[in-house]
Amino acid sequence: MKIDYFKIPEIKVSYKDTVKTSERFQIKCSEDVIKIFKVAFEECMQHHEESYVIYLNRSNKVLGISNISKCGVASTIVDVKIIMQTALKVHASGIILSHNHPSSNSRPSMQDMTLTENIKSACKLLDITFLDHIIMTDEDYYSFASEGRL
Repeated sequence: MKIDYFKIPEIKVSYKDTVKTSERFQIKCSEDVIKIFKVAFEECMQHHEESYVIYLNRSNKVLGISNISKCGVASTIVDVKIIMQTALKVHASGIILSHNHPSSNSRPSMQDMTLTENIKSACKLLDITFLDHIIMTDEDYYSFASEGRL
């Protein structure tokens, strides 16, 4: 059987890391995480929902932050596969998910709780620590970890 290799797509997976480990920001407490997410959500906090993930190494040093989704005023679509794909690409040992609620209500919805459980399961399967899911508002936040829901 002859195979035409020009009809098979090539798959490339890459991550270029140009920051020295000693120069990476290290997350030491929940306030560090909130500071990062406040900056990330600065432009959209009261207008529309977005989701971000912080990817960490074993020392809780930030490998990077990624915008996972941007959507409407009442919801955003978060694809667990995209989160895990990026985590594997950057060799993350831990992740922290966050999304904002423009309504200023920081309480999680049923969809937020389901998403958290789905990510928790995916992380467990891939041996990645799911440190927190934080819902941000302009004046408050809700932490699944702080509430004992992870």
